[in-house]
Amino acid sequence: MQLWGASEKNKILHRAEVINALLDIFSSTVNLIYICGNSKLPKHLLSLEITKETILATANKNNRIKQRYLFEVTKDNVQHCRDLMQIVGYDNYFCHSDGIETNFVVNEKEYLGSITLKEPHQQAIYSNMKGVVEQHHSIFDTLWNKAIPAKQRIREIEEEIEPEFYEVINNYDKAQEKYIDLAKSIDKEGLLLFANSKAMIRANKIGVLDSLVEASVKKGAIIKIVCPLAEENSKIVKMMSERAPDIRILNYDDKYISSHSGIFVVDRAKLMRFELREPKAEEFSEAIGFVIFSNNKASVESSKSFFELLWNERIQQEKLKEYDKLKEADKMKTEFINVAAHELRSPIQPILGLSELLINQQGNIEQYHDLLNAINRNAKRLQQLTENILDVSKIESHTLELHKEKVNINEKIRKVINDVKCQIHNSDKLKIVFLEPENDIYLEADRIRLYQTIANLLTNAIKFTKGGTIAI
Repeated sequence: MQLWGASEKNKILHRAEVINALLDIFSSTVNLIYICGNSKLPKHLLSLEITKETILATANKNNRIKQRYLFEVTKDNVQHCRDLMQIVGYDNYFCHSDGIETNFVVNEKEYLGSITLKEPHQQAIYSNMKGVVEQHHSIFDTLWNKAIPAKQRIREIEEEIEPEFYEVINNYDKAQEKYIDLAKSIDKEGLLLFANSKAMIRANKIGVLDSLVEASVKKGAIIKIVCPLAEENSKIVKMMSERAPDIRILNYDDKYISSHSGIFVVDRAKLMRFELREPKAEEFSEAIGFVIFSNNKASVESSKSFFELLWNERIQQEKLKEYDKLKEADKMKTEFINVAAHELRSPIQPILGLSELLINQQGNIEQYHDLLNAINRNAKRLQQLTENILDVSKIESHTLELHKEKVNINEKIRKVINDVKCQIHNSDKLKIVFLEPENDIYLEADRIRLYQTIANLLTNAIKFTKGGTIAI
């Protein structure tokens, strides 16, 4: 029986009127009843025996009544929701929605809203006006269509599964806070694709990279970073490598990937995608356009797959570069050995021939001065070639050491010129001229390697210059 007759009206109810109106709406329901409430409403509905009995009676009327209960299910009200679901008898009548603030009940003809059931402040607004009723049917349908089954939410709470969310953040303060918190939350894995070299600098400024280092060092988390490497972020890369050697950072050319987008995937569970307004900005607040923050499984897996694809591509490119370097090194070594074998043959023959000639000669040794000079000259060439081969071996084995000291380069050039002059077969046609500075020039260098460098340059110049002047 309706409390106020058939005429349309709105009324504010207090205390017992609220409970009576609520029971009346349940009792008068013929086709449908919608109950929408915050996290406290389930407890209040079950606090009075008469409301429990009325809900049960409505559920038992017949199964043709369209009953829908929409609450915010939380850790604190899980048991109340379960009890209510047991009374009604149908789990699919119940759904969960985050952030419900208002409480209302509406059936085909009546509406009771802004319900407060806590004693002694019980209060509600009653209406049987058609427009109000239809409006709240529409509001409920909208909320219901966006909700998830209450049973699913209860399982998530009991199994400590975070509910799925997909959030677009336009406020840079909130975006920065989420970014920092996500970095701090890393437990097992963090995958970070920076849009450009500036993005790494911005992340370092707000402390994100410190969290990555901590996750790697203290938790043993796998941290992978893909970022264009440039002079401006080289110190940061070096710092991270020193503090957390297990963090892997790969370079990529931002010509092939949008410099306006970045990705951050954590523990295969959460995702941040950055869309930048000003990619080259120094500050995060100036750079950010909007951020997508989600734990949607499909989105997370898609972003992780994209990152891994890019990562593996970079690994393959690095391997190809290394392979090319090895091929080039092998080619150079082969060429060097071929040249060295040829060059070694050249001084050996005169040394053998002239030494045998001297052995068979008698008389004053001075008459053989030219022959001895030739032997000495070729022996030095043989010694130099041997040292070059040893140097190549040391370079390949990474054992070549440089011993820097203060060296007078003018003096070193004069010494080299004096030593290589003997390689000039026709001194009338080819001369070496040193345009020596007025003052001596000193530099920090390995004395032996500097000599070798200058000597190699002059030796090649002599070898490939038929006549004229070689000027230094």
